[in-house]
Amino acid sequence: MSYEEGLSSTITDWLFFNSWWLLLPFIMLLVVAAFIVAFVLLLYMISPLISPKPLKLNGAHVVVTGGSSGIGKSIAMECYRQGAFITLVARDESKLVQAKKEVEKCAINDKQVVLCISVDVSKDYGQVESVIKQCQEKLGPVDMLVNCAGTSFSGKFEEVEVERFRSLMEVNYLGSVYPTRAVITTMKERRMGRIMFVSSQAGQIGLFGYTAYSPSKFALRGLAESLQMEMKPYNIYVTIAYPPDTDTPGLAEENRTKPLETRLISETSGVTQPEQVAKTVVKDAVQGNFNSSVGPDGYMLSALTCGMSPVTSITEGLQQIVTMGLFRTVALFYLGSFDSIVRRCMIEREQSKAADKRE
Repeated sequence: MSYEEGLSSTITDWLFFNSWWLLLPFIMLLVVAAFIVAFVLLLYMISPLISPKPLKLNGAHVVVTGGSSGIGKSIAMECYRQGAFITLVARDESKLVQAKKEVEKCAINDKQVVLCISVDVSKDYGQVESVIKQCQEKLGPVDMLVNCAGTSFSGKFEEVEVERFRSLMEVNYLGSVYPTRAVITTMKERRMGRIMFVSSQAGQIGLFGYTAYSPSKFALRGLAESLQMEMKPYNIYVTIAYPPDTDTPGLAEENRTKPLETRLISETSGVTQPEQVAKTVVKDAVQGNFNSSVGPDGYMLSALTCGMSPVTSITEGLQQIVTMGLFRTVALFYLGSFDSIVRRCMIEREQSKAADKRE
Protein backbone atom coordinates (compact mmCIF):
# COMPACT_ATOMS: atom_id res chain seq x y z
CA MET A 1 0.00 0.00 0.00
CA SER A 2 1.37 3.40 -0.95
CA TYR A 3 1.87 6.20 1.48
CA GLU A 4 -0.99 8.22 -0.10
CA GLU A 5 -3.42 5.30 0.14
CA GLY A 6 -2.51 4.72 3.79
CA LEU A 7 -2.98 8.38 4.62
CA SER A 8 -6.33 8.44 2.83
CA SER A 9 -7.47 5.35 4.71
CA THR A 10 -6.39 6.87 8.04
CA ILE A 11 -8.25 10.11 7.31
CA THR A 12 -11.38 8.17 6.30
CA ASP A 13 -11.29 6.11 9.49
CA TRP A 14 -10.80 9.26 11.56
CA LEU A 15 -13.72 11.03 9.91
CA PHE A 16 -15.93 7.97 10.32
CA PHE A 17 -15.02 7.64 13.98
CA ASN A 18 -15.56 11.34 14.73
CA SER A 19 -18.81 11.53 12.76
CA TRP A 20 -20.25 9.00 15.18
CA TRP A 21 -19.25 11.21 18.07
CA LEU A 22 -20.94 14.16 16.37
CA LEU A 23 -24.11 12.16 15.80
CA LEU A 24 -24.14 10.61 19.27
CA PRO A 25 -25.94 13.54 21.03
CA PHE A 26 -28.69 13.48 18.39
CA ILE A 27 -29.05 9.71 18.69
CA MET A 28 -29.26 9.95 22.47
CA LEU A 29 -31.83 12.73 22.16
CA LEU A 30 -33.97 10.55 19.88
CA VAL A 31 -33.70 7.62 22.29
CA VAL A 32 -34.70 9.78 25.25
CA ALA A 33 -37.60 11.31 23.28
CA ALA A 34 -38.80 7.85 22.25
CA PHE A 35 -38.57 6.67 25.87
CA ILE A 36 -40.57 9.67 27.10
CA VAL A 37 -43.26 9.17 24.45
CA ALA A 38 -43.51 5.47 25.31
CA PHE A 39 -43.64 6.26 29.04
CA VAL A 40 -46.39 8.86 28.58
CA LEU A 41 -48.42 6.47 26.41
CA LEU A 42 -48.03 3.76 29.04
CA LEU A 43 -49.17 6.11 31.79
CA TYR A 44 -52.09 7.24 29.67
CA MET A 45 -53.17 3.62 29.17
CA ILE A 46 -52.89 2.62 32.83
CA SER A 47 -54.30 5.86 34.33
CA PRO A 48 -57.93 4.66 34.03
CA LEU A 49 -56.91 1.69 36.21
CA ILE A 50 -55.63 4.09 38.89
CA SER A 51 -58.54 6.54 38.73
CA PRO A 52 -61.53 5.95 41.04
CA LYS A 53 -64.62 4.22 39.73
CA PRO A 54 -67.24 6.83 38.75
CA LEU A 55 -70.23 7.25 41.05
CA LYS A 56 -73.59 6.49 39.45
CA LEU A 57 -76.03 9.26 40.32
CA ASN A 58 -79.10 7.35 39.16
CA GLY A 59 -80.78 6.36 42.43
CA ALA A 60 -78.08 7.98 44.58
CA HIS A 61 -78.88 10.25 47.53
CA VAL A 62 -77.29 13.70 47.11
CA VAL A 63 -77.38 16.31 49.87
CA VAL A 64 -76.83 19.90 48.76
CA THR A 65 -76.30 22.60 51.38
CA GLY A 66 -76.98 26.12 50.19
CA GLY A 67 -79.31 24.47 47.70
CA SER A 68 -82.06 27.08 47.64
CA SER A 69 -80.39 29.35 45.07
CA GLY A 70 -77.36 30.01 42.89
CA ILE A 71 -74.77 27.34 42.24
CA GLY A 72 -76.23 25.01 44.89
CA LYS A 73 -79.64 24.94 43.24
CA SER A 74 -78.08 24.39 39.79
CA ILE A 75 -76.01 21.48 41.16
CA ALA A 76 -79.18 19.94 42.64
CA MET A 77 -80.95 20.29 39.29
CA GLU A 78 -78.02 18.72 37.43
CA CYS A 79 -77.93 15.74 39.80
CA TYR A 80 -81.71 15.34 39.57
CA ARG A 81 -81.45 15.22 35.77
CA GLN A 82 -79.18 12.21 36.24
CA GLY A 83 -81.69 10.36 38.41
CA ALA A 84 -80.54 11.29 41.92
CA PHE A 85 -82.68 11.73 45.03
CA ILE A 86 -82.05 15.21 46.45
CA THR A 87 -82.03 16.74 49.92
CA LEU A 88 -81.92 20.53 49.79
CA VAL A 89 -80.58 22.24 52.91
CA ALA A 90 -80.75 26.00 53.44
CA ARG A 91 -81.94 28.60 55.94
CA ASP A 92 -84.78 30.29 54.03
CA GLU A 93 -87.87 28.05 53.94
CA SER A 94 -89.68 30.06 51.26
CA LYS A 95 -86.66 29.86 48.93
CA LEU A 96 -86.38 26.14 49.64
CA VAL A 97 -90.00 25.56 48.59
CA GLN A 98 -89.45 27.47 45.35
CA ALA A 99 -86.17 25.66 44.67
CA LYS A 100 -87.87 22.30 45.23
CA LYS A 101 -90.41 23.08 42.52
CA GLU A 102 -87.66 24.02 40.07
CA VAL A 103 -85.61 20.90 40.82
CA GLU A 104 -88.65 18.61 40.48
CA LYS A 105 -89.12 19.83 36.90
CA CYS A 106 -85.82 18.11 36.04
CA ALA A 107 -87.04 14.62 37.01
CA ILE A 108 -86.33 11.70 34.67
CA ASN A 109 -88.60 9.23 36.47
CA ASP A 110 -91.56 9.31 38.86
CA LYS A 111 -89.66 7.65 41.71
CA GLN A 112 -87.36 10.60 42.39
CA VAL A 113 -87.88 12.68 45.51
CA VAL A 114 -86.77 16.14 46.61
CA LEU A 115 -86.60 16.67 50.37
CA CYS A 116 -86.25 20.15 51.88
CA ILE A 117 -84.80 20.90 55.31
CA SER A 118 -84.37 24.36 56.81
CA VAL A 119 -81.32 24.73 59.06
CA ASP A 120 -78.28 26.97 59.49
CA VAL A 121 -75.38 24.57 58.87
CA SER A 122 -72.83 26.97 60.40
CA LYS A 123 -74.24 27.37 63.92
CA ASP A 124 -75.01 24.18 65.83
CA TYR A 125 -73.33 20.88 64.93
CA GLY A 126 -75.84 18.88 66.95
CA GLN A 127 -78.67 20.33 64.89
CA VAL A 128 -76.84 19.63 61.62
CA GLU A 129 -76.18 16.03 62.69
CA SER A 130 -79.86 15.58 63.53
CA VAL A 131 -80.89 16.92 60.12
CA ILE A 132 -78.53 14.55 58.30
CA LYS A 133 -79.93 11.57 60.26
CA GLN A 134 -83.43 12.71 59.36
CA CYS A 135 -82.77 12.86 55.64
CA GLN A 136 -80.94 9.51 55.69
CA GLU A 137 -83.91 7.86 57.37
CA LYS A 138 -86.15 9.09 54.55
CA LEU A 139 -83.92 8.75 51.46
CA GLY A 140 -81.19 6.36 52.56
CA PRO A 141 -77.46 6.86 53.20
CA VAL A 142 -75.84 9.94 51.66
CA ASP A 143 -73.87 9.00 48.55
CA MET A 144 -72.69 12.51 47.75
CA LEU A 145 -72.54 15.62 49.91
CA VAL A 146 -72.24 19.00 48.21
CA ASN A 147 -71.09 21.75 50.58
CA CYS A 148 -72.32 24.87 48.82
CA ALA A 149 -73.59 26.96 51.72
CA GLY A 150 -71.63 30.19 51.73
CA THR A 151 -71.63 33.94 51.45
CA SER A 152 -69.31 36.54 50.00
CA PHE A 153 -68.25 40.03 50.94
CA SER A 154 -65.68 42.47 49.62
CA GLY A 155 -64.21 45.60 51.12
CA LYS A 156 -60.93 47.20 52.08
CA PHE A 157 -59.27 45.50 55.03
CA GLU A 158 -59.46 48.45 57.44
CA GLU A 159 -63.08 49.15 56.48
CA VAL A 160 -64.39 45.61 57.05
CA GLU A 161 -66.07 45.16 60.42
CA VAL A 162 -64.18 42.76 62.67
CA GLU A 163 -67.36 40.71 63.14
CA ARG A 164 -67.44 40.09 59.39
CA PHE A 165 -64.18 38.08 59.53
CA ARG A 166 -65.70 35.75 62.10
CA SER A 167 -69.06 35.35 60.36
CA LEU A 168 -67.48 34.56 56.98
CA MET A 169 -65.28 31.88 58.55
CA GLU A 170 -68.30 30.38 60.30
CA VAL A 171 -70.48 30.24 57.19
CA ASN A 172 -67.89 29.40 54.52
CA TYR A 173 -65.68 27.07 56.56
CA LEU A 174 -67.60 25.64 59.54
CA GLY A 175 -70.71 25.52 57.32
CA SER A 176 -68.83 22.85 55.35
CA VAL A 177 -67.13 21.14 58.30
CA TYR A 178 -70.36 20.35 60.16
CA PRO A 179 -72.30 18.57 57.35
CA THR A 180 -69.16 16.68 56.32
CA ARG A 181 -68.57 15.54 59.89
CA ALA A 182 -72.18 14.35 60.06
CA VAL A 183 -72.00 12.09 56.95
CA ILE A 184 -68.45 10.78 57.11
CA THR A 185 -68.99 7.91 59.57
CA THR A 186 -71.69 6.28 57.44
CA MET A 187 -69.62 6.76 54.27
CA LYS A 188 -66.63 5.03 55.90
CA GLU A 189 -68.82 2.15 57.02
CA ARG A 190 -70.14 1.73 53.46
CA ARG A 191 -66.68 2.36 51.97
CA MET A 192 -68.03 4.68 49.32
CA GLY A 193 -69.01 8.29 48.84
CA ARG A 194 -68.26 11.67 47.38
CA ILE A 195 -67.77 14.97 49.21
CA MET A 196 -67.63 18.27 47.36
CA PHE A 197 -66.50 21.60 48.77
CA VAL A 198 -67.48 24.63 46.70
CA SER A 199 -64.69 27.15 47.17
CA SER A 200 -63.95 29.99 44.73
CA GLN A 201 -61.16 31.30 42.52
CA ALA A 202 -60.69 33.71 45.45
CA GLY A 203 -59.71 30.55 47.34
CA GLN A 204 -56.78 30.11 44.94
CA ILE A 205 -55.51 33.68 44.70
CA GLY A 206 -55.83 36.54 47.17
CA LEU A 207 -57.19 39.67 45.52
CA PHE A 208 -57.80 43.27 46.53
CA GLY A 209 -60.96 43.55 48.63
CA TYR A 210 -61.13 39.89 49.68
CA THR A 211 -59.13 39.97 52.92
CA ALA A 212 -62.16 38.62 54.81
CA TYR A 213 -63.58 36.36 52.10
CA SER A 214 -60.48 34.70 50.62
CA PRO A 215 -59.15 33.17 53.88
CA SER A 216 -62.49 31.45 54.48
CA LYS A 217 -62.28 29.86 51.02
CA PHE A 218 -58.57 29.06 51.25
CA ALA A 219 -59.37 27.15 54.45
CA LEU A 220 -61.54 24.73 52.48
CA ARG A 221 -58.54 23.58 50.48
CA GLY A 222 -56.61 22.63 53.60
CA LEU A 223 -59.64 20.74 54.85
CA ALA A 224 -60.17 19.01 51.50
CA GLU A 225 -56.53 17.92 51.12
CA SER A 226 -56.30 16.55 54.66
CA LEU A 227 -59.66 14.82 54.43
CA GLN A 228 -58.84 13.22 51.08
CA MET A 229 -55.72 11.61 52.53
CA GLU A 230 -57.77 10.18 55.41
CA MET A 231 -60.68 9.00 53.27
CA LYS A 232 -58.98 7.58 50.18
CA PRO A 233 -58.42 4.10 51.73
CA TYR A 234 -62.19 3.94 52.29
CA ASN A 235 -63.00 4.66 48.62
CA ILE A 236 -64.33 8.11 49.54
CA TYR A 237 -63.22 10.87 47.19
CA VAL A 238 -63.14 14.59 47.85
CA THR A 239 -63.61 17.31 45.24
CA ILE A 240 -62.87 20.98 45.76
CA ALA A 241 -64.48 23.25 43.16
CA TYR A 242 -63.14 26.69 42.27
CA PRO A 243 -65.90 28.46 40.32
CA PRO A 244 -65.25 31.94 38.89
CA ASP A 245 -67.65 34.88 39.35
CA THR A 246 -71.03 33.29 38.68
CA ASP A 247 -74.33 34.95 37.81
CA THR A 248 -76.11 34.34 41.13
CA PRO A 249 -78.08 36.40 43.68
CA GLY A 250 -75.00 36.25 45.90
CA LEU A 251 -72.84 37.96 43.28
CA ALA A 252 -75.49 40.63 42.72
CA GLU A 253 -75.54 41.34 46.45
CA GLU A 254 -71.74 41.46 46.63
CA ASN A 255 -71.53 43.90 43.70
CA ARG A 256 -73.48 46.48 45.68
CA THR A 257 -70.51 47.15 47.98
CA LYS A 258 -67.60 45.91 45.88
CA PRO A 259 -64.63 48.34 45.78
CA LEU A 260 -63.74 49.79 42.38
CA GLU A 261 -60.41 47.93 42.30
CA THR A 262 -62.10 44.60 43.02
CA ARG A 263 -64.72 45.20 40.35
CA LEU A 264 -62.14 46.11 37.68
CA ILE A 265 -60.03 43.05 38.48
CA SER A 266 -63.10 40.78 38.44
CA GLU A 267 -64.14 42.11 35.03
CA THR A 268 -60.97 40.70 33.46
CA SER A 269 -62.43 37.18 33.65
CA GLY A 270 -66.14 37.82 33.06
CA VAL A 271 -69.17 36.10 34.61
CA THR A 272 -70.17 32.44 34.23
CA GLN A 273 -73.66 30.97 34.31
CA PRO A 274 -74.49 28.67 37.26
CA GLU A 275 -75.71 25.89 34.93
CA GLN A 276 -72.26 25.71 33.30
CA VAL A 277 -70.57 25.58 36.70
CA ALA A 278 -72.95 22.85 37.87
CA LYS A 279 -72.30 20.60 34.86
CA THR A 280 -68.54 20.85 35.31
CA VAL A 281 -68.32 20.34 39.07
CA VAL A 282 -70.86 17.49 39.15
CA LYS A 283 -68.94 15.68 36.41
CA ASP A 284 -65.67 16.10 38.33
CA ALA A 285 -67.22 14.95 41.62
CA VAL A 286 -68.73 11.87 39.98
CA GLN A 287 -65.34 11.01 38.45
CA GLY A 288 -63.64 11.50 41.81
CA ASN A 289 -61.40 14.35 40.61
CA PHE A 290 -59.88 16.37 43.43
CA ASN A 291 -59.66 19.73 41.63
CA SER A 292 -62.60 21.11 39.69
CA SER A 293 -62.18 24.27 37.65
CA VAL A 294 -64.31 26.09 35.09
CA GLY A 295 -63.01 27.68 31.90
CA PRO A 296 -59.45 28.34 30.69
CA ASP A 297 -58.67 30.81 33.52
CA GLY A 298 -59.82 28.25 36.06
CA TYR A 299 -57.72 25.50 34.46
CA MET A 300 -54.64 27.74 34.55
CA LEU A 301 -55.19 28.69 38.19
CA SER A 302 -55.65 25.06 39.22
CA ALA A 303 -52.43 24.04 37.47
CA LEU A 304 -50.53 26.97 39.00
CA THR A 305 -51.75 26.38 42.55
CA CYS A 306 -51.79 22.57 42.56
CA GLY A 307 -48.73 22.36 44.82
CA MET A 308 -49.01 19.19 46.91
CA SER A 309 -52.69 18.63 46.20
CA PRO A 310 -53.66 15.05 45.26
CA VAL A 311 -54.32 13.92 41.70
CA THR A 312 -56.70 11.18 40.64
CA SER A 313 -54.93 10.30 37.38
CA ILE A 314 -51.32 10.30 36.23
CA THR A 315 -52.39 12.18 33.12
CA GLU A 316 -53.55 15.09 35.27
CA GLY A 317 -50.20 15.17 37.07
CA LEU A 318 -48.26 15.19 33.79
CA GLN A 319 -50.38 18.04 32.46
CA GLN A 320 -49.60 20.08 35.56
CA ILE A 321 -45.87 19.41 35.23
CA VAL A 322 -45.78 20.37 31.56
CA THR A 323 -47.92 23.51 31.77
CA MET A 324 -46.79 25.06 35.07
CA GLY A 325 -43.85 27.05 33.65
CA LEU A 326 -45.89 28.55 30.83
CA PHE A 327 -48.83 29.34 33.10
CA ARG A 328 -46.54 31.01 35.65
CA THR A 329 -45.30 33.33 32.89
CA VAL A 330 -48.88 34.24 31.93
CA ALA A 331 -49.78 34.70 35.61
CA LEU A 332 -47.01 37.26 36.08
CA PHE A 333 -48.61 39.41 33.39
CA TYR A 334 -51.98 39.08 35.13
CA LEU A 335 -50.49 40.07 38.49
CA GLY A 336 -48.77 43.06 36.89
CA SER A 337 -52.11 44.11 35.39
CA PHE A 338 -53.88 43.79 38.76
CA ASP A 339 -51.18 45.86 40.51
CA SER A 340 -51.54 48.48 37.79
CA ILE A 341 -55.30 48.67 38.37
CA VAL A 342 -54.83 49.14 42.12
CA ARG A 343 -52.15 51.78 41.64
CA ARG A 344 -54.20 53.68 39.05
CA CYS A 345 -57.28 53.73 41.28
CA MET A 346 -55.18 55.03 44.19
CA ILE A 347 -53.72 57.85 42.07
CA GLU A 348 -57.13 58.83 40.72
CA ARG A 349 -58.56 58.84 44.24
CA GLU A 350 -55.74 61.04 45.55
CA GLN A 351 -56.09 63.43 42.63
CA SER A 352 -59.83 63.67 43.25
CA LYS A 353 -59.22 64.46 46.94
CA ALA A 354 -56.65 67.11 46.04
CA ALA A 355 -59.08 68.73 43.58
CA ASP A 356 -61.82 68.79 46.24
CA LYS A 357 -59.48 70.53 48.68
CA ARG A 358 -58.60 73.22 46.14
CA GLU A 359 -62.28 73.93 45.62
